[in-house]
Amino acid sequence: MKYMATYDLMETARNTNQWLGASALALGSYPALSLWPNPLFKMVAAWGEVAERTFARMVAKPDWNINTVVGEDGRDHIVSVEKRVTRPFGDLIQFQVHGRPQKPRRVLLVAPMSGHYATLLRSTVASLLPDCEVFVTDWHNARDIPVSMGKFDVEDYTLYLVDFMKHLGPDTHVIAVCQPAPLTLAATAYLAGEEPAAQPRSLTLIGGPIDPDAAATDVTDFGRRITMGQLEQLAIQRVGFKYAGAGRLVYPGLLQLASFMSMNSDRHSRAFSEQILKVAKGEAGDHDKHNRFYDEYLAVMDMPAEFYLSTVERIFKRREIARNAFTVAGRRVDIGAITDVAVKTVEGANDDISAPGQCIAALELCTGLPDDKKASHLEPGAGHYGIFAGKSWRNNIRPLVLDFIDGNSAAPEERRAQFKPV
Repeated sequence: MKYMATYDLMETARNTNQWLGASALALGSYPALSLWPNPLFKMVAAWGEVAERTFARMVAKPDWNINTVVGEDGRDHIVSVEKRVTRPFGDLIQFQVHGRPQKPRRVLLVAPMSGHYATLLRSTVASLLPDCEVFVTDWHNARDIPVSMGKFDVEDYTLYLVDFMKHLGPDTHVIAVCQPAPLTLAATAYLAGEEPAAQPRSLTLIGGPIDPDAAATDVTDFGRRITMGQLEQLAIQRVGFKYAGAGRLVYPGLLQLASFMSMNSDRHSRAFSEQILKVAKGEAGDHDKHNRFYDEYLAVMDMPAEFYLSTVERIFKRREIARNAFTVAGRRVDIGAITDVAVKTVEGANDDISAPGQCIAALELCTGLPDDKKASHLEPGAGHYGIFAGKSWRNNIRPLVLDFIDGNSAAPEERRAQFKPV
């Protein structure tokens, strides 16, 4: 599979489907066809509209679309996205709220690098912005990163997080969502051992696979069944000639999307069939529920091959985080070194990706942390998406997380004095 031609053929298939959709839309909408009032033409145009939008989304990075936030003064304050740290594989960005006094809560939201852009956390950011200064890890699409920029694996990811935390300083509260939870825990432990003055105040881990073996899911079962050789053969390709990262080994976003869709194929097929009928009847809108969801869901990014493979091998198969045996540049990262960073875990009772038990395992690993610095929450009835972006997050989890942040905002004076800003 490691051929540019394979990647280019996959992109060609996507592009062809987008073109067929546009052609069907134009044909079905041809004015002269109105002389023969036949519902078939409306169905052709509706299929074309949905198909064109579907396949066009797959290569477009969504916009954050967070333009204003209401302040305590009742005014709308302009929001701009500012880069604070720039790196080849990802940036640290801030949602700068203009004309508003700075909020005491400083939150670093660690976004997943698991196939979707950081904009997957758009609603999470929007819900935190009225009460916090929000920073986000904005990971880049690997297809756009030249081979000359080198590799990027789980150790590099961890060191990126270390740099971002050091840049923001010890007054930061970190929230890691899903996939980055184990590596964010490791980055915090790395700072505890190497530069304790730069540790954040608190760490909230939401639905992450700290110990994948704690509860079985389709994801963990897949990780056990397949060998690393099989995975490399089936999933890894070289970026084609169209992009700046030509020749880079990646796990392509389109392959990831096919995997995502296959997990709930019946539901997705029904959703698209219903949308085509709505478009034909004139009942669909550009920003209706279907389009809002799939504009984000279908926008996928390539992952560096070494990051994907090392995640499967080291986090899922060898369980290096769960066994407290993770190393960075040959040095062991001892999670027990975390002694004064408050840690909270959040799980969804119906999470079928990172099942209950996987994330709360972090608290057992923090052997040096007092019990009064540990907390956990299991949200009844919540699935994976709901615990960070759905109704469960808005109504129940977000208030608990903000209370946890407020309860652990006091800084040890010696840590303040020792910290040297980056």
